[in-house]
Amino acid sequence: MTGAARATEDREPVIQVRGLLSQFGERVIHQDLDLEVMRGQILGVVGGSGTGKTVLLNSIIGLKEPEGGEVRLFGRDRAAMTKAEAEAVERRTGVLFQQGALFSSLTVLENVASPLVEHTRLPKATIRELAEMKVAMVGLKPEALYLKPAELSGGMRKRVGLARALALDPELVFLDEPTAGLDPIGAAAFDDLIRQLSDDLGLTVFMITHDLDSLYAICDEVAVLADKRVVAKAPVAELERSDHPWIKEYFLGPRGRAAHKSAA
Repeated sequence: MTGAARATEDREPVIQVRGLLSQFGERVIHQDLDLEVMRGQILGVVGGSGTGKTVLLNSIIGLKEPEGGEVRLFGRDRAAMTKAEAEAVERRTGVLFQQGALFSSLTVLENVASPLVEHTRLPKATIRELAEMKVAMVGLKPEALYLKPAELSGGMRKRVGLARALALDPELVFLDEPTAGLDPIGAAAFDDLIRQLSDDLGLTVFMITHDLDSLYAICDEVAVLADKRVVAKAPVAELERSDHPWIKEYFLGPRGRAAHKSAA
């Protein structure tokens, strides 16, 4: 079953954002922003420079306190969570940051094991076994386990970051520009990996991306940030018919047409 089919079947919102206000000093980034992400969905998030894509992600996962509005994860109001409730929600989510955010002094195995060390009391042998499984799950060979980030290619670092994001068997995964810096072949392989993991594990995926090929290849819907809010949220085919100037330029410009032709 695809993510779109799961989302239609369950109709359960995993992420709910209502009336979000985000600002830095006098500069307003988001105002009255609303967004829902349904269980099992792969949602792409796009927008021009300065539209606050990463600010939105950080507001949802709790790295930034919104100046107004409400963020709910798994039906719980983030602002009203106790510390224990916030930790429980954190265990149900995984995050792949844009640069991977790997610990440079740790091996691949140690990086992937770090959430298990932090959030569980499992025996060391069990943690090691689980970390090895996650590394294999993202398509890396056993010899990569003992390498450090500086010894990895860009694509391998992305996969290690994804393995770490999956360490606690999350239901919801946030990806910030997962294919940035990858060559087209590597980016396509990473897209395939995300789609396969979403289908196999029933993941809900919130993915910030500039990669049009990713939007066409794996996203069930795309949310467009512009004018300080989400101006559209729909499948790509529907967005192609939008009259919004930025959406028309993005999806129907030369790069958009090329991505459409590639996906056809």
